[in-house]
Amino acid sequence: MLELDSVDVAYGSIQALRSVSLRVSAGELVTLIGANGAGKTTTIRSISGLLRPTAGSIRFEGHPIHRVPPEAIVARGIVQVPEGRRIFPELTVEENLRVGAYLVRDRARVAQGFERVYTLFPRLRERRRQLGSTLSGGEQQMLAVGRALMAGPRLLLLDEPSLGLAPLLVEEVARVVTELKRSGITILLVEQNARLALTLADRGYVLETGRIVLSDTSDRLLANPEVQRSYLGSSRAGR
Repeated sequence: MLELDSVDVAYGSIQALRSVSLRVSAGELVTLIGANGAGKTTTIRSISGLLRPTAGSIRFEGHPIHRVPPEAIVARGIVQVPEGRRIFPELTVEENLRVGAYLVRDRARVAQGFERVYTLFPRLRERRRQLGSTLSGGEQQMLAVGRALMAGPRLLLLDEPSLGLAPLLVEEVARVVTELKRSGITILLVEQNARLALTLADRGYVLETGRIVLSDTSDRLLANPEVQRSYLGSSRAGR
């Protein structure tokens, strides 16, 4: 479904990605893990069309998208949930969700989108008239995911969904991601919590200083001594 082939991205004279290649097949949940500054968000932003590669190609369902504007990429079915949630604090929950459906012209589909989101996140239904600024961090993350779902994505890009959340809310994020995968949405998950990400994913890629240094099934990455040492915590190594 999604293929990155030897993608380079630069911020001026700073090389952020170096020959990054990865693939995500339909129905998969693939994760990209790495330390802060490794290039994870840059990769997501490149797929979304917010950054243009200086070399290489990005293809979605066989068609090149690395020169396609962001709004056209959303129309093709790729939707990003950004790091830090970035909801509209001055809009209500319902208004935030409606923004996510701005490309959907069918009113019945919009209504179905609302019902889907409210079923997945009952708390948002309860708070649908509240301003985004009044929500807790966990509720704002639910809203950010719900807003993306309103666009009817076929490929969902999740950028650090557990960032800054309490442990109980991280468990809720895990539940939601699992439910989304079961519903048939293909997911590329960027996550600094490597153990969480690899527990949820089918396959994973390890990104270091802008390069893919390792890729394998999630089970094998969880058992890999180097991954354990660098990303899972030394106290867990060997378990």
